[in-house]
Amino acid sequence: MTESIDIEVILNTQSSISQDSIKIVIQKFLEDSNVYPNTVVSEFNKNEDYFSSLVKCLIIGSVSNSKEPNTRIDVKNVKINWFIYCLDPYGTVTSSDTDEEGGEITLATYLTLPSLELFTQWENLYYEDNIKENLLKYANTIMEFSNRGVNANIVSCNKVILLHGPPGTGKTSLCKALSQKLSVRMRHKYTSGLLIEINSHSLFSKWFSESGKLVNKMFTKIREACENENLLVCVLIDEVESLAHARDQCISGNEPSDSIRVVNAMLTQIDQIKTFPNVLIFATSNMTEAIDLAFVDRADIKQYLGLPSVPAIYQIYRSCLEELIRVQIVKSNFNLANTEIIAKGDNSGIELDETSKKLRNICEESIGLSGRTLRKIPFLAHALFIHTDSVDLDLYLEAMMQAVEKEHFNKKSFNTKK
Repeated sequence: MTESIDIEVILNTQSSISQDSIKIVIQKFLEDSNVYPNTVVSEFNKNEDYFSSLVKCLIIGSVSNSKEPNTRIDVKNVKINWFIYCLDPYGTVTSSDTDEEGGEITLATYLTLPSLELFTQWENLYYEDNIKENLLKYANTIMEFSNRGVNANIVSCNKVILLHGPPGTGKTSLCKALSQKLSVRMRHKYTSGLLIEINSHSLFSKWFSESGKLVNKMFTKIREACENENLLVCVLIDEVESLAHARDQCISGNEPSDSIRVVNAMLTQIDQIKTFPNVLIFATSNMTEAIDLAFVDRADIKQYLGLPSVPAIYQIYRSCLEELIRVQIVKSNFNLANTEIIAKGDNSGIELDETSKKLRNICEESIGLSGRTLRKIPFLAHALFIHTDSVDLDLYLEAMMQAVEKEHFNKKSFNTKK
C-alpha cells in the first residue's frame, strides 16, 4: 500500500496565487529540506523571503502505512494530501440574552474555524495509545456516514463524542483542537467551520422554568447555524453534567423540577439537531457518575483521558523547554532525546545522554500531576528558583525538579487541610 502524508500549508494571508502553484513551491522546499513526521515548520532560510512572506507555517502529519514512521520523509515517494488555508484572526464572539430582570446572560461563544486562536493546539496535545488520531478517525467517520445519508435508525450514529476523566487532562482543549482539525480535513465539503461553546452554568436561571427556555433558545440558534450547508458546526458542551444532570438523582434528592426540565430539553434538542448532516457534538465531564444515562447512551464515543504517563510528561516538558530555548530564556544548543526513545525505555537500544536522563527523572517525579499543572512547572521553576533573565538548560532542569517537589507538597498540604 502506498505511503501517504497529510501536509497543512497555513498561509499568512489569502493569496491570488493558485493552490497548484503553491504546491509546486512547497514541494520543492520539502524535497530540499530534512522533513520529519509530526513536526511544525515555521522557520525558513533567509534566502526564501518570497516563501516566508507567503507561508506562515507547514504542519507535517504522520506517514500512513509506513514501517519506519519517525524517519526522514522521502517526499518524492509518498502521496501528499494537501490542505492549504488561512487562519481566521478575529477570535471568539459572545452570544447573549437577557433574563426576566433585564440582566445579560452569556449563552455561548462562537469561533470561526480554522482559527488563529487554536493554532497548533492539536500538535501540542500529547496522549498515548493514538487517542488523538483515533478520535479524528471517529469524527471523520461520523461526518462521512452523515454526508452519505446513512439511515441512523439502521446504523446508529448520534454524532456525540464524550471525553471524560480527571480535571486538567485536556478534555476541553482536545475538543477544540479536534474541531479545528476536522474543519481543515473537511474543506472539500465545507468552506468554513464554526465552534459553538455552550456556557452550561449560565443557562441555569433563578427563575422557575426559565432554564429550560434558555436551553431551547440556545439550540434554536445552533439550528440556525446548521441551516448553512457550507458550514461545519461543532458544538461543545463543557462540563456536560451541569446540563445533563442525572434525573434519578434529581427525583430522589432535593433538586428542583426545573433541573429535570433542563435535562429533558437538552436531550430533545440533541435528537433534533443530529439530523443535520453538518453538525457534530462534543461534551466533556469530570463527573461521569453525575451524567444522565440517557445522555451517556447517546454518545457514540466515550473516551477516557487519564493523567499523563512518563512519555507524555516528557513530551510536554520537552515542548515547553524548546519554546523557552527559542525565546532565549533557556540557553542550550543541545537536542533532547525524542519521546519515542523514552517510551521504549531499555528496549530502545539507545543510551540516553545525561541531560535527557535528568529530564526523564523529573518526569518520573511528576507522575500524578495533570497536564494543566505540568505546563505551569517551567513557569514556576523560573519564577521561584531562577534569579537571572536567562539560564543554562542543566540549571533550569534543577529548578524544574524543585518546582515539581513544591507542587506535590502544596497539593498534599491542600488535601490534608480538606
